[in-house]
Amino acid sequence: MDHKPGLLVFSHLRWNFVYQRPQHLISRFSNQYNVLYIEEAVYNKEDDGFYAQREEGITIVVPHLNDQINNGTNERLTSIINTVITAFDIEDYLLWYYTPMALEFTRHLYPELIIYDCMDQLSAFKNAPTNLLILERELLDSSSIVFTGGRSLFNEKKQMHANIHCFPSSIDASHFSQARQRQMDPPDQSKIPFPRFGFFGVIDEIFDIELLDEIAQEKPEWHFVLIGPVVKIDEQNLPRRANIHYLGMKKYAELPSYISGWNVAVLPFALNEATRYISPTKTPEYLAAGKPVISTAVEDVIDPYGTMGLVSIAHNVDEFIAYGKHELETDNAERDNIRDEFLKEQSWDLTWEAINNEIIKCLTKQKTLKTYV
Repeated sequence: MDHKPGLLVFSHLRWNFVYQRPQHLISRFSNQYNVLYIEEAVYNKEDDGFYAQREEGITIVVPHLNDQINNGTNERLTSIINTVITAFDIEDYLLWYYTPMALEFTRHLYPELIIYDCMDQLSAFKNAPTNLLILERELLDSSSIVFTGGRSLFNEKKQMHANIHCFPSSIDASHFSQARQRQMDPPDQSKIPFPRFGFFGVIDEIFDIELLDEIAQEKPEWHFVLIGPVVKIDEQNLPRRANIHYLGMKKYAELPSYISGWNVAVLPFALNEATRYISPTKTPEYLAAGKPVISTAVEDVIDPYGTMGLVSIAHNVDEFIAYGKHELETDNAERDNIRDEFLKEQSWDLTWEAINNEIIKCLTKQKTLKTYV
């Protein structure tokens, strides 16, 4: 059995959902920790327990609860977590939270360190639990160190914790730069006419479907390629036009081949409470793929990408269309040079290394304090 120290990660996101910040960061800890990535529970007819599988050097744990029992959910999850810790021979360990909701069944644990990686303002999302803000306040109070996934989140939370650090999402440049060389068009994209405006990511309440519909109506000769799962919104409410193409969810490894066949990449996010603090991972990924990018006025896209001239910021349909026309007609070599210089300083390896260094400093301080107690 592996006796490296444990890193128990509690997340609201499935590991095999959209590949994003948690996967990039947590997979990089597997060399030094016995990593358990613990997802939200599923319900079935079985006795309470958990499923586990190995992937990318970590163990993905999925608690499952008998759906015939309607009470004591947190107590039952507490018991499952204790069983998991015993089953994987976890002794010394760190706790890493992506969701404050996991506090309800992990308060009893005694870790070396508590880490909160705040990648979104979850309380602003659709169907957020009513007690989420209360639990987040508790998590902030109990955490040894806090990371945020963007500048807006950092500015919102920086007065709430003494040891908080901003680490915006980064890029796997070598992966997405494959799109700069023309790839073979995947079969489901190959018959879509040009020009193509592409998006990949979750299609949910933060996606501006009205904006997309208006642009597609105004520019029927432009074709919009949308890659990703539809969640938390009714698929029947999505705009249906001959020039809007929903290709569904794709594997992370497949994305460069799709992006390669786009003319322009887009970030058509709605401007609401749910997007006030988002820092889209796909922004630098689009840039690494060598594509011009048009976005709505999301704060963490405006700064730094908009202010550096790397992303065009559209405030309405007319501006979006004007930028689209410009990108289709213009090569911007100067912008491309600025983009590539900027991207040289961005990588998940560098972000992980900086985060790990902060964790090491925090652990060292904790151990030093213990020697004086």
